Amino acid sequence: MHFLVIEDDEKIGGFLARGLEQEGHQADWVKNGFDGLAHARDAHHDALILDRMLPGIDGLEIIRRLRAEKLNTPILVLSARSSVEDRVAGLGVGADDYLTKPFSFAELVARLNALVRRTTAAPEPTTRLAYADLTLDLLTRRATRAGRTIDLQAKEFALLEYLMRNPERVLSKTMILSRVWDYAFDPQTNVVDVLVSRVRTKVDKGFDRKLIHTLRGVGYVLRKD
Repeated sequence: MHFLVIEDDEKIGGFLARGLEQEGHQADWVKNGFDGLAHARDAHHDALILDRMLPGIDGLEIIRRLRAEKLNTPILVLSARSSVEDRVAGLGVGADDYLTKPFSFAELVARLNALVRRTTAAPEPTTRLAYADLTLDLLTRRATRAGRTIDLQAKEFALLEYLMRNPERVLSKTMILSRVWDYAFDPQTNVVDVLVSRVRTKVDKGFDRKLIHTLRGVGYVLRKD
């Protein structure tokens, strides 16, 4: 991961930068508030670690400005000020965590990992899939191609959703059985062929460019050519 350390204390800043690099991460270290604000704006970082008391611009003002600019990078404040009021002030302006000095490096790394996980582990759920001129709305369960509505039964919708979540990837019959029917094996039926044929007719009929293709002996694929 890539971290930005904003710390004017030479010993602490050097310790943090070296420790993070020894953990296998990349660490940028700047020593005043002005440089810290500029680096936070101009480069992508997985998280910021900043001292509260800094020359130029203090840590809380840096956080205020970044949050006002909609920069949502996780921020961990380091400070010798340990009162409840100080911690509340840091969190109140938009910091994600607050660690008092002196601190355990192992705890700092654990907190950083937790902050990054919270930021990356829960992306917004996908509610609309699109490929070429084909769209699938997962909320309304409505499929369209070039603006034309496609009426799909439940299994047909499930198959088309699976294809559209894996465009240009060949899906075998076994994979489709497992996903659409929840079968873990091929029951030696032609249900997949029949279902694909129905969906292909509804999706491709009347269009010069076909989207659903059969690879004999291999499976099926959604692609433009």
